[in-house]
Amino acid sequence: MKNSVVGKRIPRLDALEKVTGAAVYTADVRLPGMLYGKVLRSPYPHAEIVDIDTSEAEKLPGVKAVVCFKNTPRVRFRRAASLVLPPAVPIKDEYIFDTRVRYVGDEVAAVAAESEEIAAKALRLIKVKYKQLPAVYDPLEALQPAAPSIHDQCPEGKNIIGGRLRIPVGDVEKGFAEADYVFEHTFKLPVVKHAQLETMDAVAEPGAGGVTVWTGSQSPHEVRMTLAEIFGLPVSKVRVKSLYAGGAFGAKAGFSGKAEPIAVALALKAGKPVKVVYSREEDFIASDTRHAGYITVKTGVKKDGSFTARQVTCVLNGGAYASWSDAVAGVGVIGLSLYRCPNQLYEGYAVYTNTTIAGAMRGFGNPQVTFAVESQVDIIARELGMDPLEFRLKNITRPGDQWILPYPCTTSGLEECLKRGAAAIGWERRGKFDNSSHRKRGIGAAIGSHVSGVWPFIADYSNARVTVEQDGSVHVAAGSMEMGTGIKTTLAQMVADVMGVPVERVGVTLGDAEATPYDVGVHGSRACYVTGMAAVKAAQEARNKVLDYAAKLLEAAPEDLDIEDGIVYVRNEPSRQMTLDKIAEHAHLMAGINFTGVGNAGGQNAPPWEAHFAEVEVDVDTGQVRVVKMVAAHDVGRAINPQIVEGQLEGGLAQGIGYALAEEIKYDQSGRQINKSFHEYMLPTALDVPEMQTILVETNDPTHPLGVKGVGETALVPSAPAVANAVSDAIGCRFFELPITMEKVYAALAKEREKNC
Repeated sequence: MKNSVVGKRIPRLDALEKVTGAAVYTADVRLPGMLYGKVLRSPYPHAEIVDIDTSEAEKLPGVKAVVCFKNTPRVRFRRAASLVLPPAVPIKDEYIFDTRVRYVGDEVAAVAAESEEIAAKALRLIKVKYKQLPAVYDPLEALQPAAPSIHDQCPEGKNIIGGRLRIPVGDVEKGFAEADYVFEHTFKLPVVKHAQLETMDAVAEPGAGGVTVWTGSQSPHEVRMTLAEIFGLPVSKVRVKSLYAGGAFGAKAGFSGKAEPIAVALALKAGKPVKVVYSREEDFIASDTRHAGYITVKTGVKKDGSFTARQVTCVLNGGAYASWSDAVAGVGVIGLSLYRCPNQLYEGYAVYTNTTIAGAMRGFGNPQVTFAVESQVDIIARELGMDPLEFRLKNITRPGDQWILPYPCTTSGLEECLKRGAAAIGWERRGKFDNSSHRKRGIGAAIGSHVSGVWPFIADYSNARVTVEQDGSVHVAAGSMEMGTGIKTTLAQMVADVMGVPVERVGVTLGDAEATPYDVGVHGSRACYVTGMAAVKAAQEARNKVLDYAAKLLEAAPEDLDIEDGIVYVRNEPSRQMTLDKIAEHAHLMAGINFTGVGNAGGQNAPPWEAHFAEVEVDVDTGQVRVVKMVAAHDVGRAINPQIVEGQLEGGLAQGIGYALAEEIKYDQSGRQINKSFHEYMLPTALDVPEMQTILVETNDPTHPLGVKGVGETALVPSAPAVANAVSDAIGCRFFELPITMEKVYAALAKEREKNC
């Protein structure tokens, strides 16, 4: 197509309304008679609710509804939008309100009132009698015989969420026996938070035997299904409208905390619309975090640097409820897909503790394992006296290699990513800096991969509908939603190219579960890949219908026709043509036809690949680490809109720097979060973000009609190990725990100085 918009840096379709403040988010929703909901939360990490008295709160003027475990459905559910494949059974371990609380911040009751102030006052009038229970906060301690049991149904062992995942390839013990050297290291990862700008929120309005919910959820169709199950409503009577999300990064892959079911419970009780908006503190303590945990990597290697056996054991802290934990514990297997090795074993599981729930977060278990794997690869290269870059190039997985994942490695641009990234960072300077002063420089590298969708780990499919309107413009309806990733724009670009119309003639409707066909949601780096595939298929069907109809009007065979710039013409006689608007109008008025295509996609996956490089400067007098430059070279399949892809990568790099050097949620001895605000949680700021260079490597993956791979999460996967390896290159100290704070660096340097005295 001459005027293709695929691959072009066109402005985002949602840009104008967002920069002008016209875009509507959930917190902006105002409805007549709307009430305001507030939630009473547990002050204890583990306790039985012996009694709860809400009578005084109910009497307070302006209070319209009070709900707790006594008057809400006793239906177990799962907050995650995870479609577990049979014979596996989904873990449903939560109620809206339970008789037992399992972390500080767990929901006890909620109030709907005429104002937020009245609702907050009413909360203070609710009397709760607790019986405190023993609590545990560390996943390894939670596995011990003396640890309290947090949930009764753990068939694989005390506090184990779901099951122990075990994925073998070859004979790992035989591989270790064949090795010249065996390395084994354990790494510790922290709890971190998404820190998205928009907190958890929802608005619910009862009516017509059902309910309408406005939310920023990444999974409107899944939220619709779960709400219907909890409240005993037909799915067709629940309308969920996902509006623009002010960031999510996985935090809203399912319910937004519990904002949706609490808002619905209050709205049904009061008979009026109710808005629930979490405070920033509530967002920190009562919505999903990234999993902390312990990763042990054991690797057998020959003297020539080839791997004979690799084993990863991953134990994650799942917090008080399952959310996505069983799936997150499995995705770490991607860490074993990076390198060729005939014998591999991945074992992973998550453990209940009395801490805030851990769930989906950008990278979904992969950054944790990749930090461990890529840190150890640098250690091995150093021990073997090999250049870490050459060591990686020698061992990386290539298409056709046997690997541990349950789908084929169709394409890989990883070698090109490594070589172009190394050139961009100036890898040849590594080890040649003048480090005679107190500021020492180093360069590090790390590689990674991820997924393009969640198949075959869980069910994963999308539908899209493309309609040629009566004026020849084109409308796309998809069950995906826009959380800032640019999917609205990239879907329009794809469909515009297939339909042969200017992108300005394409309208996109997303996120309304009643007006769009089913979609699993926006997570797992799947929207551009899976939903995009469905949109392309739908557009192809609509296009074929247009050509079949136009063939009669132009007296030509359909296969001889083409569409470009909204004009249907005969290829070998372009003067025989009709505009698409005239054809659509003719079909509308004369034949009663509306050209519509429906696309369905799923059941495939494609590995994106990436190589990250970091240059850092470490002040050995203070322990401060400054990231000087980051380079991210990514195999993205095909970039539909390079500017959007680069934006995704740069955002992921910034998050990765935070993960490497600063971000962490800690708990005090009573199970309370210490870091529960932007003031206390150490996010990188603009001053901490270095020069960034992104490099797009396009491999045109054959599993997608336009060659696309997922990119949404990839930039976060190898950022932390690239920084850690650079720090090690600068000062010679290796860190086995994130974040690598100034204090840890200073302590490590002091220890080295003592050793050398």
